[in-house]
Amino acid sequence: MAPPPRDPLLTRLYSALVETPPGRCVWVALSGGLDSTLLLSLAAIVCKETQTPLKAIHVHHGLQTAAEAFEQHCRKLCTSLNVPLSVVRVRVNSSGQGIEGAAREARYTAFAEHVPAGDALWLAQHQNDQAETFLLAALRGSGLRGISAMPNQRHWRGSSLVRPWLDVPQETLKRAAEALGLTWCDDPSNAETRFDRNFLRHRVFPVLSERWPHVHAGFAVAADQAGDADALLIEYAEEELATLSLGTGQLDVAALGRRSLARQRLLVRTLCQQLGVATPPRKRLESLLSQLDAGSGAQVRVAWGNAEARVWQQRLYLMEKSELLPEWCATWDGLAPLVTPLGEVPLSVVSESSLTVTWRQGGEVLDIPKRGRRNLKRLLQEASIPPWERERVVVIWRENAERKIHCVAAVYPPGRLCWQAAGERVTWRDAF
Repeated sequence: MAPPPRDPLLTRLYSALVETPPGRCVWVALSGGLDSTLLLSLAAIVCKETQTPLKAIHVHHGLQTAAEAFEQHCRKLCTSLNVPLSVVRVRVNSSGQGIEGAAREARYTAFAEHVPAGDALWLAQHQNDQAETFLLAALRGSGLRGISAMPNQRHWRGSSLVRPWLDVPQETLKRAAEALGLTWCDDPSNAETRFDRNFLRHRVFPVLSERWPHVHAGFAVAADQAGDADALLIEYAEEELATLSLGTGQLDVAALGRRSLARQRLLVRTLCQQLGVATPPRKRLESLLSQLDAGSGAQVRVAWGNAEARVWQQRLYLMEKSELLPEWCATWDGLAPLVTPLGEVPLSVVSESSLTVTWRQGGEVLDIPKRGRRNLKRLLQEASIPPWERERVVVIWRENAERKIHCVAAVYPPGRLCWQAAGERVTWRDAF
């Protein structure tokens, strides 16, 4: 006789274990609601059978009085299942964004800080959540990446983020939880239609469901198809970026400018994703692309979020936003590690007197061997160091016997470049 069919919810969890390397731990994001309570309860069965370590993490937002009840429910549930629980208390800062977005950001920051790299984090989001995310993204004018909503699985900050039940209707989860006799906490804020997601859930989807009973499944399928299209475009874009690249985060402006605007937008967004920086909003991106043909002497800068783009000497640079350098001046013996506000520079200088170390200020001149006196600005230009990087050059000074300040060397650590004055002995340490 054939064995009875395995429960579909359990089957998805067994499949999700494939994303967890042997010996690593599965973490369940436990809010205390119906979905995550059921996920942890069934994960305990699957992980016990497969001898996979299982832990739970609960993020305490502190946004409502019911938060304490959520935490107590999670503690009680984990005790009954013999699952270790981590409770993380966070502070939600909603300045500049809505409370929903701020709470989500705080939650994922907590996950990143407490789930070790290599482990898997399981989330209980389901088909209804996917449909809501799709529609919210569409209403906000998002592109393919936005309307593709949530992926079933992705690598995230060294861990695997897995949503095993993303194709399962919430009603299926509710029936399963009731059949198991589970108890859970109902979040009172879920009824507040002032929040966009709740407005869709309580006011919009019920009306749509009257006409289209499978509206959640339809939107979820559309999100999945958008995800496939987005992934395919990224594949093509990554291949094309390899032909345009002039270095990490650098593109050939002339070659990029020969592409259509739609293609330029795709390539810039894809490079941002490769670099791990925020993709630019459409208006910022259009502003950037409109300035690609700026003259060779122009310096273009467009910033957004944690990122910025610059155009200089026919190169487009994409990078994390540069922070202002602190004022800095230090005394150095030339032997001890040279510690700067940007980190340690593995350099040594033979000197009988103490040295003074500062950022480049402008106007510095070095007596270069066989070349004579050279302005540091000209030397940096010859080395093709971008203008915004030149302030990060470290200059080393010494006072000579006539009490005149003498420029010993200038150092650009990122490029391991050093210009030293005639007669000076400056060396990089082997550990660099």
